[in-house]
Amino acid sequence: MISIKNLSKIYKSKDKMDVTAVDNLNLSINKGEIFGVIGYSGAGKSTFIRLLNRLEEPTGGEIVMDNKDMTSLNNQSLRNERQKIGMIFQHFNLLWSRTVFDNIAFPLEIAGVAKDERKDKVNELIQLVGLTGRENYYPSQLSGGQKQRVGIARALANDPKVLLCDEATSALDPQTTDDILDLLVNINRKLGLTIIVITHEMHVIKKICQRVAVMDNGKVIEQGEVLDVFMHPKEKTTRRFVQQVMGDQEEQSPIHYFVKNYQSGKVLRLHFVGETANQALISKLVKTFNVEINILQGNITQTKDGAYGTLYVHMDGNKEEIQNAIHYIHQTSVELEVEDHA
Repeated sequence: MISIKNLSKIYKSKDKMDVTAVDNLNLSINKGEIFGVIGYSGAGKSTFIRLLNRLEEPTGGEIVMDNKDMTSLNNQSLRNERQKIGMIFQHFNLLWSRTVFDNIAFPLEIAGVAKDERKDKVNELIQLVGLTGRENYYPSQLSGGQKQRVGIARALANDPKVLLCDEATSALDPQTTDDILDLLVNINRKLGLTIIVITHEMHVIKKICQRVAVMDNGKVIEQGEVLDVFMHPKEKTTRRFVQQVMGDQEEQSPIHYFVKNYQSGKVLRLHFVGETANQALISKLVKTFNVEINILQGNITQTKDGAYGTLYVHMDGNKEEIQNAIHYIHQTSVELEVEDHA
């Protein structure tokens, strides 16, 4: 759906100190997926997303959307293609003198859509984003989450194939953020939109994205499936983002730390990935085998495609029962590390 090759953006300055905001960036984004781009302030992620619809002109490289090279289009062709790309922003960018209805209708007016058709489309979008009953409200009468819902509806007015989200939840409280993310997932499912999410919050990535690219100093330093990035972060910047939602894994105690506290049994490190984290494993073990299990430490977080986390437990009981329980765990997809008591 979207192929980005050797994309760069260099800002020229009068003192000849050029700034490279996007540096030889390469990405491939699949049709219908929710793709995340994460980076700290100054990483180049907002410049990158504005390059996609040429709100910023690239210095070099290629952006192909739906088999069309965005970087080679003339002005008229670019205007036509931009109608297929919706965009929502951190600070909503609503027209404060217009009602909710009229804000959503605005891009349809510009596109020359007939009045009756506009009305039907706007009412459909108002229902989709959960603003029924607020059609005649002005932005000043809305909460932050409601304003962003207006922004989303307006971005969808021309039936785009791609939705760009530039820090769309950064100005919202945590509960409202989750509500907006749920809405984006619902829109992705109903409309089959390709959604590109720019953020500095790993919570956003883990909740709705299938794949993620990590940006630093204008470059993509790491990319892959969200679960893979959680499991095996390679770069320091990526590890810092994972720590936002998982805590500092380096500060987690090694398995042998717990052993000295027990005179019998075994200490187990259970590593859950994807659907395995949704299994009631501890409950099944206790019900099936004559063992006692004490949870020592753990941290599990949910991503869009499953959960990821680690659980340390002490298992005690008859030696044979313990071995049978461990054998049972090996038959599942839960990764297991075992340490005998001291």
